[in-house]
Amino acid sequence: MAPHGGLDITAPPPPAPDLAEEERLRAEAYGLLAGLLARPPGAEVLAGLAAIGDAGAGNAEAASATPLAAAFAALGRRAARADAAAVRTEFDALFIGLSGGELSPYASYYRTGFLNEKPLAEVRAAMARLGIARAEDVHEPEDHIAALCEMMAGLIAGAFGAPAPLDQQRRFFDDHIAPWAGRFFADLERAGAADFYAGVGTVGRCFLDIETQAFALLD
Repeated sequence: MAPHGGLDITAPPPPAPDLAEEERLRAEAYGLLAGLLARPPGAEVLAGLAAIGDAGAGNAEAASATPLAAAFAALGRRAARADAAAVRTEFDALFIGLSGGELSPYASYYRTGFLNEKPLAEVRAAMARLGIARAEDVHEPEDHIAALCEMMAGLIAGAFGAPAPLDQQRRFFDDHIAPWAGRFFADLERAGAADFYAGVGTVGRCFLDIETQAFALLD
């Protein structure tokens, strides 16, 4: 994040002190997706997600109030029964593998059928325009879904300076996420190797549906 640091796909950036609650929650959702898609969660993260499922079990009406709430509650239940070592194996099968994982979480692949194509160049151009740079020790192409989610979290929370206005957020979303990420999350939901990550796919798909609808209201 030039000049504020480096894009490293880690935890959600701290929000600006005066950020509205709704915007803070949006940034946290993007940050959570970024973290889960950048690396397999450890036992502590799984326990935190399991607490969501426990809360939902105690308030079934709230947990099913919206598709996103139901998706988070279901992900919490998956986390509660998950083992960190098994989730790491699942992550490797989905995204890494000996010759590539079951899914390729890159905009270039979903939009062109090949890696390192025009969508990656477009992301890099947007990053230069917005003053975002990746950390030197990060080797994933910047059109990885985790990197794009982290960038959205940073734009909302003000990690790259002041929080980005909604029209700027919408442009980044429309240009780099909306054209393909919904398909990726739907594929993740039904991937053969996915168990815990099927729940991540549902959360991602439902959340992007809300984002798409909300940005459409700006017209």
